[in-house]
Amino acid sequence: MDSCALSPPGVVRFEPDLVRKYDGFGPRYTSYPTADRFTDAFTRDDYANALRARADASTKLSLYVHVPFCNTICFYCACNKVVTKNRTHSARYVDYVLREIAMVASQVAGTRAVTQLHWGGGTPTFLSREEMAALMGALREAFEFEADAEISIEVDPRTVDEDGIGYLASLGFNRLSLGIQDFDPAVQKAVNRIQDEAQTRALMDAARRHGFVSINADLIYGLPKQTVEGFAATLSKVIAAGPDRIAIYSYAHLPHLFKPQRRIVEDELPAPAVKLDILGLAIASLGAAGYVHIGMDHFAKPGDELAVAQRVRKLHRNFQGYSTRPDTDLLAFGVSAIGKVGDAYAQNAKTLADYYARLDAGELPVMRGVTLDADDVIRREVIQRIMCDFDVDLAAVGRKYAIDAARYFAPELASLAPLAADGLVETSQSALRVTPSGRLLVRNVAMTFDRRLREAKAGARYSRVI
Repeated sequence: MDSCALSPPGVVRFEPDLVRKYDGFGPRYTSYPTADRFTDAFTRDDYANALRARADASTKLSLYVHVPFCNTICFYCACNKVVTKNRTHSARYVDYVLREIAMVASQVAGTRAVTQLHWGGGTPTFLSREEMAALMGALREAFEFEADAEISIEVDPRTVDEDGIGYLASLGFNRLSLGIQDFDPAVQKAVNRIQDEAQTRALMDAARRHGFVSINADLIYGLPKQTVEGFAATLSKVIAAGPDRIAIYSYAHLPHLFKPQRRIVEDELPAPAVKLDILGLAIASLGAAGYVHIGMDHFAKPGDELAVAQRVRKLHRNFQGYSTRPDTDLLAFGVSAIGKVGDAYAQNAKTLADYYARLDAGELPVMRGVTLDADDVIRREVIQRIMCDFDVDLAAVGRKYAIDAARYFAPELASLAPLAADGLVETSQSALRVTPSGRLLVRNVAMTFDRRLREAKAGARYSRVI
């Protein structure tokens, strides 16, 4: 690269005036093209063809299993979930997921190793032990796992005790992600998630005793009744507990899209200025505690795998967020799950009824997706590097794809001029660098290279950049 030096890892600068200026709406870029650009013109046959075309690929596999069930509803939630206390629902669901695993595995010939597995939700620990064992057993029978595979699960601390953590470890789970959101009792009551600090801390301690090598804690800012003082107390408690990673998500209040949010009292939401102050506090507090900024809303201890992957430029983004396993095909199982196979993305049916019906018909439960064209492949690489490395060697991209990158991206580089003038990016004909001042606004930079977003005839609804 030329005058645009590589970005120092982990450095972020919080500048409220710039955040206010650029805080619009945009994709999170867990894929490119983004999921709102998927269409039903992509069918189960396209997905099957994509699987067969990659059968002899040397690329390793990542697996994802979506478990949609929760026994209580959190008012802020925007996930695809089924709220129920009827445990029989999960038994039927696991049976259908086992069918899907067998169907997909039959299309994936050879012995491509699994390097990563993640169970998300919903609440994966809604499943009974027998159901979890059946699901894990089927995955291990269908696929060959690497000895050091990353095997992670999302956990609601209110649903698991130390014995449960031990059971998860016995199944092979070695990484844990748990939701906290906020320890302030008033906030917890406002969002219908009463979660004791001692219970959460005990779960984290138990995970360490049982050999979990990385623990992630999720927080949310912008929830009803949050204050700067109250969130400062939560941050202090979370930092004292010492999770390896901390994600601090901005609450997006979209009650017209997500029915549970209609039960949130809008007058109790913090004012925009207060929400911004909370974000500034979080960035300063985590930095002072030694956490490095990975990207967007993610922070990690310097020795955590995410931070290491970023330093050696092997960080990646997929539908679970930032990942330490680059260049994998992602096979996704369960209702609404999204996978990536080569240059194709596929999403499963979004409702249980549709998911079950397609499998009953002997079909892969794919409802939509997209096959990337040559331009998509190039832009995907550029956007990945912006989101993960905060810089792009455009000359190297040009050589890889046999294009004149300076000419190819001339409109994009020109459109970055206002961001460059504000100190968010540095550009040249052969390089692009997001500065520490621009890191919180990295989605704005990535959007510049999103041709499909620019050419979209209908607007999509996205979360705010900050």
